[in-house]
Amino acid sequence: MLSKLKQKLFWVNVFKIAFPFFVIVTLFSLLFNSASDIFSGNFDIVYERHFSNKKWIRFWLTKVTVSLIYGIYVTNKRMK
Repeated sequence: MLSKLKQKLFWVNVFKIAFPFFVIVTLFSLLFNSASDIFSGNFDIVYERHFSNKKWIRFWLTKVTVSLIYGIYVTNKRMK
């Protein structure tokens, strides 16, 4: 496992998997928690619920962390 972490190809593959997963998780999260506000155009409510008062840190950090863990897991499993 450690030798794989040193390879550039490993991290390229992690990014190829993690970035689309990150986008999907972010969209799903926003739609699941705020779909009615998004579709009705109440972006102030969406902002208050997810991004105001430093809530954006938790919002983005969890998605980036989960996406990286998923990307590393899948890439490690595929690169044998």
